[in-house]
Amino acid sequence: MTLPKALIFDVDGTLADTERDGHRIAFNRAFAAAGHDWDWDEALYGRWLSVTGGKERMHHYLSAYVYRDGTVPPDVAAGIPALHAAKNRYYAELMQGGGIALRPGVERLLREARAAGIRLAIATTTTGENIAALLISTLGPESMAWFEVMASADEVPDKKPSPAVYLYAMERLGLEPADCVAFEDSENGLIAARRAGLRTIVTVNDYTREGEFSDATLVVDHLGEPDLPFAVLGGRVATRVPGSMRRVDVSLLEWLPADD
Repeated sequence: MTLPKALIFDVDGTLADTERDGHRIAFNRAFAAAGHDWDWDEALYGRWLSVTGGKERMHHYLSAYVYRDGTVPPDVAAGIPALHAAKNRYYAELMQGGGIALRPGVERLLREARAAGIRLAIATTTTGENIAALLISTLGPESMAWFEVMASADEVPDKKPSPAVYLYAMERLGLEPADCVAFEDSENGLIAARRAGLRTIVTVNDYTREGEFSDATLVVDHLGEPDLPFAVLGGRVATRVPGSMRRVDVSLLEWLPADD
């Protein structure tokens, strides 16, 4: 067992719980500003998280919930990109307000990995501006340089569960799947990472807790802190995790089997 050469992180739901109290609120503000009476409450928003990509999520919502016939009028569909751009502006404002923190263990693991010489990357279906808004608001502007590669919807149009964004990230890193570990929170994210051949640690959240993650290397409730140990929920190596390991840290990464 050896240390991975790189850690590749999803963003929304993995680094921070940005969906419920970030993107959802930003969508609703964009809808209201545009004069629409659409409102995504927590439960309704959860229904659309299985659709990756904000513009795609709006299109599915409109076709299934507003117009209810599987179609969206052309004039309404044409306005989706502008609505999504407005949503991203509202999201950035929310981030600047400091209302969303990183999930337990995220900052600790990032700093430990950097100190150990492990390279960092991002593979997400959100946009580069949304990545920047989260990182700058939680870790400061200098954190943008922590990640050697930021693979996002700006570079890779194919959304998860397509493995394209992970394949792109590894190509940019010049590494093979065996050299890396992915971090995800959702079923689509796990499928994407596994299709790319990656060992994957899943950190569930309130929206994804009931997902099917049996193909993950390890499933935990969060990455853990010294005074807040994680709970192992499943995964292919769950029964083999030493009892002394209470958080995802460098020692656990070194312990992970190369082939789970």
